[in-house]
Amino acid sequence: MPRTTPSPPRASSSAPSDWSSPLMHLTTADRGALLRGRIAVCLLFLLSGMAIGTWTARIPSIKQALELSDGRLSIGLLGIAAGAIAGMQAVGRLVDRHGSVKVMLPMAFAQSVVLILPAYMPNLVTLAISLFAFGVVHGTLDVAMNANAVEVEQAMGRPVMSSFHAVFSIGGFLGAAVGGLLAHASLTPATTFTVTAVVIAVLALCASRWAFTPVREPVQEAAAGTAAGRSRGLMFLGVLGICCMIGEGAAADWSSVYLRDDLGSSAGFAAAAYAAFSIMMTAGRLAGDRLTARLGPVALVRGCGLLAASGFGLALLIGHPVAAVIGFGCFGAGLSCIVPQVFSAAGRRDPARAGQALARVASLSYVGFLSGPVLIGSVAELVGLPRALAIPVMLAAFVALTASALHTRPLQRRSSNAEGATRGHWANRS
Repeated sequence: MPRTTPSPPRASSSAPSDWSSPLMHLTTADRGALLRGRIAVCLLFLLSGMAIGTWTARIPSIKQALELSDGRLSIGLLGIAAGAIAGMQAVGRLVDRHGSVKVMLPMAFAQSVVLILPAYMPNLVTLAISLFAFGVVHGTLDVAMNANAVEVEQAMGRPVMSSFHAVFSIGGFLGAAVGGLLAHASLTPATTFTVTAVVIAVLALCASRWAFTPVREPVQEAAAGTAAGRSRGLMFLGVLGICCMIGEGAAADWSSVYLRDDLGSSAGFAAAAYAAFSIMMTAGRLAGDRLTARLGPVALVRGCGLLAASGFGLALLIGHPVAAVIGFGCFGAGLSCIVPQVFSAAGRRDPARAGQALARVASLSYVGFLSGPVLIGSVAELVGLPRALAIPVMLAAFVALTASALHTRPLQRRSSNAEGATRGHWANRS
C-alpha cells in the first residue's frame, strides 16, 4: 500500500491570500528536490535576461560594423520580435505534450548558440535572419520556463513567480553591464557574445541537473462551455498583459525623450528616469512574492495598478524633471508585479494546458511591448508627448479596476505517494 501524504488544511475564507503552504509537510529530501527546482528556474530566467541585456549593449557596434542607418537597423531588429512571436505561438502545444523541462532545457543551451550568430553576419539580410532565430529561441524559452515556474509555484503552494521575473531583470542588468564593459575595453561583439554564451551554457548545464519535473496527468477534454469560458478568461488576461507591457515599452523608449525635450533636463539627468523605472521594477518584483502571500494576487495587482496610475499621472501633471523621475519610479514599482501575476494566473487556469495558456497570454503581452512605443509616438505627433504618456496611466488604472480577473482557485496539495510528492504531483483543488 503506497504511503499517502495528508493534504494541508484549507485556508480560511477570511485569509487575504489564495495560497496554502504544503512545503512544510514534505520530507527534507522532498524539500531539497523542490528548492533545487526553484533554483533551476531562476538560472533560466537569469540566462534569458543576460542574453537580451548583452545583445542590447552591443547593438551600436553591430550597427556601425554593418554601416546601417536607423531605419535599416529597425528592420533588422524586427527579426527578434517576429521570431519571438512565432516561437511563442508554436511552443504551447509542445510544452503541454512533452512537458516544460523537455522544451526549456534544449532552448536554454540553444540560447547560447543563437546569441553568437549576429556578430558574424555580413549584411542586413543575414542579420535579420540570425535575429529571427534568436527571437524564436528566446520566445520559446520564455514560455517554457514560465510554465515550469508555474509548476514549481503550484508544488510549493505559495507565490514565487515575482522572484523569477526579478531574476530576469537582474540578468538583463548584468548582461548590459558586461556588454558595456567589454565594449569600453574595445573588444568585438563576437568576443562579447562568446563570453556571455559560455556563461549561459554553464548556467543551462546547472539548471539541467536540478530542473523540476512534475508528474504528468492525462489531459481531459473540457466541455464546450467550460473551454469557451477559459478562452475568454485567458484572452482578458492577455489584455491585462498588453496594458502593462505598453507601459513598459513606453518607459523604455520615451522616458528620456520626455525629460530632455519636454521638461528641458540635461541628457544625464534624463537617463535617470528609466534607471529609476528599472530599479523600482526590480525591487517591486523582489518583494512581490511576500506581498502576494500577504494580500493575494487580486489585491496586489489592484494596488500596483493604482500606484502606477497615480504616481506617474501626478508626475505628468506637475511637469518637473525631479517629479518625472519619481513618477517613473512609481510607475516601475506599480507595474512590477502585474505581469508575473498575470502569467501565474494563466498557468493555473488549466494546469494540463499551461503551455498553451501561457503562450497565448505571453504573445499578446509581447505585442503590447512592441506596439507601445509606436502608439505613444503616433499619438504624440497629434497631441504632444506629455498627453500621449497619459495612455499608459489610463491603462494602469484599467488594470486596477479589472484586477479581479486574476482570481483563481487556491493552490492545494493533492494526495500522492512519496515519489509523486518529490516529483511534484500537485494540483489545484476544487
